[in-house]
Amino acid sequence: MTRENKKIIAFCCAESAYRAADRAGRLRIRYPDNVRVIRIPCAGRVSVLHILKAFEKGAAGVLVMGCQEGACRHLTGNIRAKERVKYAKDLLKEVGINGQRVKMVNFSPDMAQKFAREIEEMAEKIKEE
Repeated sequence: MTRENKKIIAFCCAESAYRAADRAGRLRIRYPDNVRVIRIPCAGRVSVLHILKAFEKGAAGVLVMGCQEGACRHLTGNIRAKERVKYAKDLLKEVGINGQRVKMVNFSPDMAQKFAREIEEMAEKIKEE
């Protein structure tokens, strides 16, 4: 599979990461085009099943992007997401998939550069495999 076909799914919290992605677009900050941004109300809404389903449907990498710790509008959504991502990594390792292909990242809405950098880093990880 070529790099262009290796999709990255980014589950983005509407209050933080999605706004950072939008800001990156408005500032014309370039990042790989193989990312599919999925807007969600809170990173805490992403279940382990969502993550595993993304891989089952062909994703090469999954990012769960939520609010910074202590800044979640839903109080503990980002903490729940972090725990689920950790569990998903363990499950992926058990079935022979590199756990580094799923990652939790915390953002504030003004972190457009960090958004692009995280996409770039995931693209590099999946390119190496």
